[in-house]
Amino acid sequence: MDIGKRIMLLRKEKNWSQTDLAKQVGVSREIISKYEKEDVTPSVEVARKIADALNVSLDYLVGKTNKYGFFKDSDMIRRLKDISELLEKVKEHILYNLDATLRDYKAGQVYAK
Repeated sequence: MDIGKRIMLLRKEKNWSQTDLAKQVGVSREIISKYEKEDVTPSVEVARKIADALNVSLDYLVGKTNKYGFFKDSDMIRRLKDISELLEKVKEHILYNLDATLRDYKAGQVYAK
């Protein structure tokens, strides 16, 4: 689902008009209409304001996570749930290794360019 459809559905869930959302965000009703029709895409700053007004994360608004903040990748969700249930010392060890792996990967990407 695209950002415009998400904006419209979330706005309707709140029983807000386009004018109501526009007032919350500080933009015109016309621009909200254009966002919902996907004639234009909101800037990151405006998208953040829309997400805040609609009480969702920016990641959800752009389709990166589900409405509750979970990643769409079911394997990743399962792994995160499993990690969250481990003893604190074990979690710290896993997160330490994960951070190191991510750091090394990102560094490798910089040097590969």
